[in-house]
Amino acid sequence: MLYGTECWPTKRRHVQQLSVAEMRMLRWFCGHTRRDRVRNEAIQERVGVAPIEEKLTQHRLRWFGHVQQRPPEAPVRSGVLKRVDKVKRGRSRLKLTWDETVKRDIKD
Repeated sequence: MLYGTECWPTKRRHVQQLSVAEMRMLRWFCGHTRRDRVRNEAIQERVGVAPIEEKLTQHRLRWFGHVQQRPPEAPVRSGVLKRVDKVKRGRSRLKLTWDETVKRDIKD
């Protein structure tokens, strides 16, 4: 489910959708339904799984470490780390970029 998520500039909505899907799978795995009224934390503790937001952060920072190890002339590094200022973004463009997400993860 997390394949390729290290390249996403994830919004809160994405994290929420992933956590809902994960909890549905964990409930199914444990044999519980929503009607059983078992808390999410209890199911995560029983299975021994960390919250999906922590996993996303770990994947993103691991990928950032791999990008940093590449030589400066590598296409992946120049494409990720190059910032162009004074560029007007379109209306439908995401306001959050991948490098801004990584900076937020490093700060946290």
